Amino acid sequence: MEYGVVVFYSTSWALKAEKVAKEGGFEVKLIPTPRQISSDCGTALRFRWEDREALLALLESKGVRIEGVHKI
Repeated sequence: MEYGVVVFYSTSWALKAEKVAKEGGFEVKLIPTPRQISSDCGTALRFRWEDREALLALLESKGVRIEGVHKI
């Protein structure tokens, strides 16, 4: 299975994203931001890559600010 990570500007955005995603039925997990990905926040949200478009649409609709999305 392929995964992606969403990186954030702050830990508070990461926590909000996790809550929104889980309430939306997505299988997600907060993880340390992978070393090869630069981020102001040390926490990233791991998700199934196949859920990328739907997850990002949900986060945007809830006003969650993200720094970027990366395939890992």
